[in-house]
Amino acid sequence: MNVVHVLLLAASASTGLANIHFGAPPPAFDIPTARGAVPLTTLRGRPVVINFWATWCPPCTTELPYFGRLKQIYGDRIALVTISSEPAGVARSYLTGHHEALPLLEDSTGKLSKAYSIAEVPDTLVLDSAGNVAYVSVGGLDWSELQAAVEAALTRPPRGGALKAIGSPGRRLLR
Repeated sequence: MNVVHVLLLAASASTGLANIHFGAPPPAFDIPTARGAVPLTTLRGRPVVINFWATWCPPCTTELPYFGRLKQIYGDRIALVTISSEPAGVARSYLTGHHEALPLLEDSTGKLSKAYSIAEVPDTLVLDSAGNVAYVSVGGLDWSELQAAVEAALTRPPRGGALKAIGSPGRRLLR
């Protein structure tokens, strides 16, 4: 394989987030749950949806109800966490005021956003049941796009070997 081919392959599989790679696990963190915080790795065996958002971001607040809808439709078949880098309490207050019962990780230090190379919000990742990145949306998404990514993660077993990223830059799904 020549250098040009390798560079083209790498570019075609770009997630749009410098530290995030398709077919590999994302940076680890603990997810708050009703039973206490659990490491991201303990959620393997089901897809995980991770959404970075902010209260001041119109596309973020437009798509928040989609994540509530995911919880209603898929229940425990998926895990979900939303992450906000705003000062402590801001995002939680917003969710409460808007009657959105979503799992929230407050990243007020920005440590997790930096680890995931989040430059702007919203950004959404879907991990497959093995804990590897299977889908990334940089920027706002719509319900059908989110649902398709979750359905793909639920119905397709994780694969080894070559991965093919399809879609436009910023919106990629592995096949």
